[in-house]
Amino acid sequence: MNISGWGKYPTTDAQLVSPEKYAQFGRAISQQHTAGQSCIARGLGRSYGDSSLADTILNTRYIDDFKTFDSDTGHLVCSAGASLAAILECFIPKGWFLPVTPGTKFVTVGGAVAADVHGKNHHLEGSFCDYVDWLTVMLASGDCITCSRQDHADLFYATCAGMGLTGVILEACIRLKPITSSYIREHTYKAANLDEVISLFQQCNDTTYTVAWIDCLSSGDSLGRSLLMTGEHEPTGRLDVGRLTSTLSVPFNMPDMVLNKYTIQAFNTLYYHRVRNDVSERSVHYNPFFYPLDGIHQWNRLYGKKGFIQYQFVIPFDNGVEAMQEILQKIVDTKKGSFLAVLKVLGDANDNLLSFCEKGLTLALDFKYDRDILHFLNELDEMVLAAQGKLYLAKDARMNKDTFFKCYPQYEEFLAIREKYGAASVFNSLQSRRLGI
Repeated sequence: MNISGWGKYPTTDAQLVSPEKYAQFGRAISQQHTAGQSCIARGLGRSYGDSSLADTILNTRYIDDFKTFDSDTGHLVCSAGASLAAILECFIPKGWFLPVTPGTKFVTVGGAVAADVHGKNHHLEGSFCDYVDWLTVMLASGDCITCSRQDHADLFYATCAGMGLTGVILEACIRLKPITSSYIREHTYKAANLDEVISLFQQCNDTTYTVAWIDCLSSGDSLGRSLLMTGEHEPTGRLDVGRLTSTLSVPFNMPDMVLNKYTIQAFNTLYYHRVRNDVSERSVHYNPFFYPLDGIHQWNRLYGKKGFIQYQFVIPFDNGVEAMQEILQKIVDTKKGSFLAVLKVLGDANDNLLSFCEKGLTLALDFKYDRDILHFLNELDEMVLAAQGKLYLAKDARMNKDTFFKCYPQYEEFLAIREKYGAASVFNSLQSRRLGI
């Protein structure tokens, strides 16, 4: 069957296997090994590019149960196919929340570990794998190993952010965070340009959640004009899960003419000016604060049949502002507008070999696929590398291996661990083959 990531580029003809028990994963892996075929685990399919595409895709969404929960410490043991949405629905009424969440809750725990996802609180609280105590991983041999920072530490640090290339994650123990309300006290700051939003980020550095929407088509004195949203959990209030009540859905792939530089520019102008005051405040449920796009079903269809490429990079602070200005100017000059552009501040890196996050500024962009976009993104790669930055594997669909090697200098150690645990001959994705890992 024809399968793609969330960006719908690229697509591949793959066999989809959906085991319902752990042992069935072992049999599927053995069959692929015997046949000389590659396989990769896949959850809810929200990675953007080709990291969950292979000859055979092992769907984990049916191993989704909660094993144990410690109400004193917040430790949850669950199967890797459990979704963040299911965790929120079950544990918010009990006064617990995810320690880190990406911009969609429709991802599995296994996927969150494999990409070491981050959110609006990385500058203070790190990434998802910083709250993982241990993992159970099925190796190419079919054997299962429980690894942690103390036991089989090499496998643990390679599996966290390892894009599924060490084996199939079956179970994880994660630490939830206590909350007293499911509502967020949100402040929105209007920034006239990039310099101003960076200054606002610095002023709000002690705030738990910070993120900025950025207009990547504004120019001149308005280059990088933004809306910065900050948030803290309300100290008191209801602990209700709520629902994404919007019935908005994109029923089919939009025609190519719908998203273009003119419609994107018009949207950006309207979105920026919808906020009238320099600073505004409100109490908002966690759903629209953390997951605004989850309220639009199949929103990836907005980009048309050919799909889109998500492009995310981080640049260290020493080079960040100047390099970010140059990149934004490049986007303006070429009129390659991004419908969604999100700017965040990241904190310290962790010890996972292929983790993306490191201290600096990160910008995530969505570009509709067209015949020129790959060349344009290669040019952006050079600008990111010149600023000593790196690209995010979970968003990648087209990076070349030389760029990858420069972005992730620990790749040789990662490759050695793949060989040690027998993963290299079995667990391969289209992405890993393209990148030479």
